[in-house]
Amino acid sequence: QVQLVESGGGLVQAGGSLRLSCAASGRTFSSKAMAWFRQAPGKEREIVQAISWNGVIISYAESVKGRFTISRDNAKNTVYLQMNSLKPEDTAVYYCAFGRTGWGYSSVSDYDYWGQGTQVTVSS
Repeated sequence: QVQLVESGGGLVQAGGSLRLSCAASGRTFSSKAMAWFRQAPGKEREIVQAISWNGVIISYAESVKGRFTISRDNAKNTVYLQMNSLKPEDTAVYYCAFGRTGWGYSSVSDYDYWGQGTQVTVSS
C-alpha cells in the first residue's frame, strides 16, 4: 500500500508561481513512474506531466509546456511540480499519482495510487 500526501496548492495571481509537492510512503517509489494530473470543475481529469523512475520527463499537456516542470527526489520519496507563469485556466485540483510501472504513461488507469488533491486557484 502506498500513501501520497500533497502540499503546496493555494491562491495566486496570474503570472505567479507555485510548487506542489507529493510525498510517498513505501519502498518502491524509486522504481515507479509518478505523474501530476489536474481536474477543473466540470471537466475530466487530465494528465499534466509524468516522470519515469529514472527521471525522464514526459510532458503531455501542451498548454503547460515551458511553464511547468515535474521533478523527483528518490532519496526523499517526493515528486514536485514547479508551476511558473500561472494562468487562470490552470485553476484546478491537482493530483499526484503513483505509476503501475516505471514509465510515465498518460492514462488514469496506468496509475495505482492517488493523492487527495490540492487546489490551485489562479486569479486574473
